Amino acid sequence: MHIIVVGLNYKTAPVEIREKFAFAKEELPEALGQLKKTKSILECVIVGTCNRTEIYAVVDRPYLCGHAIRGFIEDWFGIPRQEFNHHLYVKENEHAVQHLFKVASGLDSMIVGETQILGQVRDAFLLSQKEKVTGAVFNTLFKQAITLAKRAHSETGISDNPVSVSYAAVELGKRIFGSFANKSVLLIGAGKMSELTAKHLRANGANKVIVANRTYEKAVEFADKFAGTAVTFDDLIPSLAEADIVISSTGSSGLILNREQVDSILHLRKFRPLFMIDIAVPRDLDPGIGELSNVFLYDIDDLQSIVESNLAERQREAAKIEAMIAEEERVFEQWMNTMEVAPLINALQTKSNRIHEETMASLLKKLPDLSDREIKVIHKLTKSIVNQMLRDPIVRLKELANDKDGQEAINLFSQIFALESALDGQPDHEEEAGHTTSEAAQSAASKTNDRLLLGLQLQEALARS
Repeated sequence: MHIIVVGLNYKTAPVEIREKFAFAKEELPEALGQLKKTKSILECVIVGTCNRTEIYAVVDRPYLCGHAIRGFIEDWFGIPRQEFNHHLYVKENEHAVQHLFKVASGLDSMIVGETQILGQVRDAFLLSQKEKVTGAVFNTLFKQAITLAKRAHSETGISDNPVSVSYAAVELGKRIFGSFANKSVLLIGAGKMSELTAKHLRANGANKVIVANRTYEKAVEFADKFAGTAVTFDDLIPSLAEADIVISSTGSSGLILNREQVDSILHLRKFRPLFMIDIAVPRDLDPGIGELSNVFLYDIDDLQSIVESNLAERQREAAKIEAMIAEEERVFEQWMNTMEVAPLINALQTKSNRIHEETMASLLKKLPDLSDREIKVIHKLTKSIVNQMLRDPIVRLKELANDKDGQEAINLFSQIFALESALDGQPDHEEEAGHTTSEAAQSAASKTNDRLLLGLQLQEALARS
């Protein structure tokens, strides 16, 4: 099994490209189902935010599956891969694991250390779990990534001075106006991003907030939290004449305002400047709006300059998280290695259980007068002997799984216990020949010398490892 991530983010693609590959929230279950049906994809998770679209998958052939995932993207969005291939990055195995840990911890975000991405990664994972497209690998990996991210923010100072895209938007407005005092702010959208923006605005002196939302009741509920005023989308254009600052963040798949609509109210503003920030992906505001006189339009990519000023202190804290990530990578690698020998352990336990049950059945035939209590005691004691005999070999096998030179010993282990066929899903040698239990015992006895020789080889391999 291999882990692969294929994606694009703010580093590899501008907003006009990223918005073309944004999954609509309501379409994600269908997208996950279609992706899971792709040949050789065993598990999958889609992480989509305003700054990234990433497809994580557990696959059996990474190269071919990377090609298949590109095909899925091409088919889902109806865009030829030649138009987006150069924007994609592909990471495999330990590099994919490291990337997920960095994403969840906020180290790969536009604003290093931001916490919103953690919730987005968690939601993406929980949806994939709900749609039953994850398994043992991603159930372990994503839970570990989420736990790591929580610990990173609680044990370091990377989020001591909270910043986010909405915070950066407010900071940009302060650079334009100096102060939000006596300024009218129009928020388009009543989602989480708008709520964060409203909090920052109020903290920086904005005394008049207007909230426009497609669902008026939600706009009222939102506005009440900040002593603001709610308007319907029908009143959006007239509200532009009153506003000094417009910040738009909706989940719309199309434009909310176009150039002509904004141009139609400019004469009512009497040359007052209109500052507009579009922090939605796909974008809410027509890029042509920025060409109008006295209108200053910025999109999410323009916030990068604000982000830069916050990086120095956060990078110092990020170094601590990098060390935490390295340790978590090692832990996950050990778990994956142990998982590789799980079939061997399972085969050994299955075989020992069968031999124990056959032995008990033979014993009961020879001693038919045993009481229920005696049978129970004998069963418990003999089972204990089997378990104690297996305990050390299983512990050592797990250790060998994490030893770079342990594969030879693992192979010898499977030969000594005659587990090669069991690992392949085939019956043991005794069963495939149709032997009885006594015949199997004779067969096992005839192989004793070979097993002893293999045992000596195993001992030598263990000593070398």
